[in-house]
Parts: sequence; C-alpha cells; structure tokens
Amino acid sequence: MLLKELSSLASPLSAEQVDKLKQLTFELNAVQLAWVSGYLAASAQSAAGGAFAAAPAAQEAATLTVLYASQTGNAKGVASKIKAAAESRGLAVQLQDIASYKTNALAKEKFLIIVASTYGEGEPPESAVSFYKFLFGKKASKLPELQFAVLGLGDTSYEFFCKTATDFDSQLAALGAKRLYEPALLDVDYAEGAKNWQEAALDVFTPLLKASGAGSERVIAWPGATGTAASHSQYDKQNPATAELSVNQKITARNSTKDVRHIEISLEGSGLTYQPGDALGVYFRNAPELVASVLAATGLTGSEQVELSGQTLTLQAALTDELELTQAYPSLVTKYAEASNNAELQALGADKDALRAYLADKQSADVIVQNPANISAQQLVDSLRKVQPRLYSIASSQAEVGEEVHLTVGVVRYDAFGSTHLGGASGFLAERLAEGEPVKVFVEHNDNFRLPSHDTPVLMIGPGTGIAPFRAFLQERDNAGATGQNWLFFGNPHFTRDFLYQVELQDYLKRGVLTHLDVAFSRDQAQKVYVQDKLAAKGAEVWSWLQQGAHLYICGDGNRMAKDVHQALLQIAQTHGGLSDEAAEEYFEELRASKRYQKDVY
Repeated sequence: MLLKELSSLASPLSAEQVDKLKQLTFELNAVQLAWVSGYLAASAQSAAGGAFAAAPAAQEAATLTVLYASQTGNAKGVASKIKAAAESRGLAVQLQDIASYKTNALAKEKFLIIVASTYGEGEPPESAVSFYKFLFGKKASKLPELQFAVLGLGDTSYEFFCKTATDFDSQLAALGAKRLYEPALLDVDYAEGAKNWQEAALDVFTPLLKASGAGSERVIAWPGATGTAASHSQYDKQNPATAELSVNQKITARNSTKDVRHIEISLEGSGLTYQPGDALGVYFRNAPELVASVLAATGLTGSEQVELSGQTLTLQAALTDELELTQAYPSLVTKYAEASNNAELQALGADKDALRAYLADKQSADVIVQNPANISAQQLVDSLRKVQPRLYSIASSQAEVGEEVHLTVGVVRYDAFGSTHLGGASGFLAERLAEGEPVKVFVEHNDNFRLPSHDTPVLMIGPGTGIAPFRAFLQERDNAGATGQNWLFFGNPHFTRDFLYQVELQDYLKRGVLTHLDVAFSRDQAQKVYVQDKLAAKGAEVWSWLQQGAHLYICGDGNRMAKDVHQALLQIAQTHGGLSDEAAEEYFEELRASKRYQKDVY
C-alpha cells in the first residue's frame, strides 16, 4: 500500500526510481526490509550532518546468493521459492535478477545457486546475455572460493534443452568453482522436480552456510526500524484470477494473410495490476473436436476416472482443461510409443533428428490420431504433459484503461492432415471464448522491459504483434505528459490489410506523442522492405538519438527479426559512429548492461 501511495502522490523520486524501489522491496523479507529501513534512515541522517555508527561487521558474513535468468517468469518463481525455503532454515539469502547482478561481485561469492531458463535454440534468456558473455569471456576470473549449484528450466520441444543451465554449470566448474549439487534439467512440468531439487540442494548448502556464520540471525535489524513488506496480488501462475473477455475484435482486413485480434479483458474486482512491459498469462480450454478426436483414436469414452497431479477427475475434464493437445514435444512420442507398443514410433523416438522432422507440422493430438491404439485412460494421461499458459505482451496502460488489460493476439491457424489446426490459446481467445465468458489469467511482471524517465527519448521497433507493448508505452507516456520523444518502427505485409492500430498511431503522430512513425509494408512493392531496412535508411538520425541517451526496445520474433534488427544496428554504429565490428558489439553490450537496450522477443 505504501508504494502504491508513493506512485500516486507527489514524490521526490522519478518514476524509474519508484519502479526500482518496488522491485527491491519485492525481493526482500521482513527482516531485510527492517534493516533497509534503518539503513536509509541512517543515510538520511548522515546526509543532514548527523552522526551514525557504521554497520556492524556481521553484515559481511557469507550469504546464499540466488540468481534467476528468466525469459517468461518461471525461473524467477522457482528462485523465489528457493529463497523462501532457505530462509525457513535460518539462512541469509540474496535473491537477484541476473540482469542486475554486478559481474565483478562473482569473485567474492561463497555460495551460489542459479536458476536458468533457456530461450529459443539454446540461447540464454535476454536477461542473462550480459552475464553469459562475461562468464565465457576474457574478464571472468578464477573462482576457487565459490560453491554452487544450477537448476535448469526448459522445454523438450526445443533441440538444445536447458543449454543455458548446462553451460553455466560447466563454465563455473571450469573456472574452479566447486559444484555442491548436481544440476537438474526440468521440462515444462517442473514444479515437483524443482521442489525436490530445492530441498535436496539446500540439505547440502545449509550446514556449510551455517558453519560460515551465514544464518539470518546475523542480518542486522536497526533499532526503531519499521519496514513492511510490499503488497502484491494473490494471483500468479499457480493461482490465476478469473477475469472476463469483454472485446474480441479482428484488426486485420478480411483478405489479409494474418488474423490478428485486439482482445480486451476485464480485471474488475481482481486487484490485478500491471506496468507497460509486463505480460499476461492466459489459460485456455482445448477445442471439443480435438478432445473428441483423441478419445476416438484411443477407444475411450471420456468418462473414465484418472489421476493427475494428486487429484481424481474424468478423462474428458483432463483432456479439456489440464493436458496439452496442441504444442507437440518429443517426450509425447516416446511415452505414447511405449504405452501403445508402437514399434514405428519407438524407432522415431530413438532418432532425435527424425523425431523433430516428424513433429514439425504436428500438434500433440495429431500424433495420437495418426497412431490409434487401445490404451487405458491413465496411460493416455501419463503420455501427455500438463498444459502451460501462454504469455502475451500487454498492449495497454492502466493509466489509460483502468481495470482492463488489452492484448494483440496473432491467431495460429493452418491446414494439415485434412483439417484446420488452431493454436491453443489464440484459437481459444479468437474462436471459442464468447464475450462475457470467464478466462483465467495472471500478470507476469517483466522488469527487464521498462520505460525510462519521462524526459528520456525512446526508440521502439515492433513489427507485427510486436507492436503490443509499444501501444502500452505510448498510452503510458501520453497520460503522464512525458516530454521524452518517441520513435516507432512498425512493419507488416500490407498497408491496407495489416496496419495494426493505424488510427491510434496516426493520432499519436498528429498530437506529437509520436515524434516519428516509420512503417515497412514488405509486400506492397516488388522488393521486400522490412523494419531493419527502414532503420538502416534512417541510420544517421538513429545514431544521433542513441548519442543523446535514447533507450532502444525491440519486440517480436526472436528467431529472425530481432537478429536482423541487431545486425542493422551494428551497421549503423559502424557507418555513422565510426566503430569497428568489435567496438560496435561492445557498444550495444554496454547499452544492454545499462538497460538502454531491451528486448521482448519470442
């Protein structure tokens, strides 16, 4: 409540400083908050000329540092649970986003746990890129005093499963650190495995930390301190809020090759709050026809009782609400092959390359429908993995829309094997959820994609549905009366069919909220033009903005677009900044480290 009031009342802090203060207090327990309260009071007294004793030497005692490298929030959630479990054992813990971690502190660490996700094809999540480069670079020093453990979160749908975690684990050991506990590499159903690893790892860490005098009783609580924990929503991935769909509007033309929906969801009464840059997690129900096809292929009725995550329910309910029937993944093939005794699938499961080729155009249901077998209801459930919520970049600012949240949803739709296939969440939102019906959601905060102070210029590059967070940015800055200039690069195939939020953007341009709007409609001329081409064409001015302190943001496809844009930026630095290849890379790495170069890619 205190920080909410701090945001709304006149304050000597900038908006950026308030955001940092919120983030800090979120990561601290009650004892640590009390200590910080006393420390800040002492600092204020010292600044005013008062005398105050220095902090006792006990604050230098070894602590357990827990770093999280998160792409979608899962690693942060697991790391937070490790912190809570360690504190319940009487340990002092520092929890930190790896993006904010000062790499020169690594050589001073004694005890370290890293929880790391992996992005795309074996790449570190955006928040961990700088740390990853440091760890594998020339500046990394030997770490003979460090004792560590690494927990990896990933998705076996991808070839380089949990590669970031295994890279961290092997490199820390190569630098001389001692591995206290073996890494665990967990798939999307990670909750139970993470809890088991957490307890076993802490069993090893705890006696060593206590022997080092790192118990939480040594954290100093300053006399008279009255810190209180920051309030946060009761809702999260494990406990989503029930909201209501209020608007489903198609914003591409009838003859467009894309089906993009503007979705508005009412959060009334939920207490959910968010900031521009955050994402909304959406749970969905599988299509009835998809469920029916799986039941028919296995000779089951749906009325059978099954066990799933400690609860008993009907197979029909499990297939509709609890299990993944759209995204395909390798473990489905191997488990279903064993359950159905299918020799052909068993052979596929043994050939990683052939298996990925087989799954390339399939949904999970296709694997079962194309390989019918009479198996038990429990065998079917055990072959499938639990459904995961889909995350969408939020396309609104609460300063503008109040108790609503807006999304820009590209509907996944393609024809294969004689039927139309729809994405799980996008098909649910676009085709199966009626306006006024409930939907389960939660906010996934993203502190690595935040607006700067109101007077700082921003460059935003968001083709396709990547425009979503920048619509939120513009609403936020418009409502705040921000003086910083705004420049948006947007792209899509056709001007007349795919110009998302055209009227809004042109109004922002007319009113001066948008300083520049550069658009690239790739198929409106013989030679394709993309946002990176528009960026290069304005290279001199882009470089000038960066030299004036502009913050740079990219949102959208991470496999091609973001990499092509990065290459265009490197070329701009070389052409207009006179930098060498190496110096250009270093320049943007420095921007990333100072949070002036942020990405929200998928």
